[in-house]
Amino acid sequence: MPNTIALAKNYTKLLDEVYVGASVTADLTSDSKLMRAGANANEILYPQISVDGLGDYDRNSGYTDASVSVVWKTAEFNYDRGAKISVDTMDNEESFNIAFGMAGGTLMREKVAPEADAFVFATLAGTENISVAPPAAYADAAEFLAALITAKSKMDEDSVPEEDRYLYATPTLLNGVMALDTTKSREVLNSFAKVTKVPQSRFYTAIDMLDGKSAGEEAGHYKKAETGKDINFMIVHKPAVIKFDKHTASDVIPPENNPNSDSYISKYRKYGIVSVYKNKTAGIYLSHKA
Repeated sequence: MPNTIALAKNYTKLLDEVYVGASVTADLTSDSKLMRAGANANEILYPQISVDGLGDYDRNSGYTDASVSVVWKTAEFNYDRGAKISVDTMDNEESFNIAFGMAGGTLMREKVAPEADAFVFATLAGTENISVAPPAAYADAAEFLAALITAKSKMDEDSVPEEDRYLYATPTLLNGVMALDTTKSREVLNSFAKVTKVPQSRFYTAIDMLDGKSAGEEAGHYKKAETGKDINFMIVHKPAVIKFDKHTASDVIPPENNPNSDSYISKYRKYGIVSVYKNKTAGIYLSHKA
């Protein structure tokens, strides 16, 4: 049994590494120290801080008083998804003990990571009061570059700090700008903390989460919603985002502990939240197609 436990721990670690490596939004994960438990189990509290401005200084009475307000806002967890995969002992043995590992890795890389990314982008895109560019399909790299400059200017005017701005864009658009190889294009791309290519298949303004049970949804996963639009690019100021996983379960059950079949079982569940600080919506800039 100790060997089984050790193998399970190693396998779970591998799955976690696969997820982080395959996800394009892992960089946006929030500092858990800023979160606290809410009154209900499905809620968290996050701080929203505001202060008064400067007043006239008086040489007799000195400084004017400025108040500080720390309000704990409530947000509900909005992501609770999971899956269980099973691989027969003989199938695993006859594949030289790689079928189970490959199945788990494929689940993380092809299902878990893309869905998590798609959920992040769709949630941010659906947030009220973020900055949204007029719908457009950029004809060439020059138009895309001009749109990026417009977006940067908008965020600058809204006093969004330049630090921690992350640019996400489709590979087609980014590859086009990189091909320009001009001083302007390099300066624009280098102004972001990180530039990440996002496949269009996980870059929509709205998605439908398939429940894995209903007719037509047995395979689970997600799809582009009827109201969803293709995203061109998104600029995200990381401090504006709440992205926090309260619970991630990645368990491995060996055949000897499986009461239903002679199979290895892997269970994966993620319970978390993706949201935007209500006073930092200017930290999200979205461009999508018509």
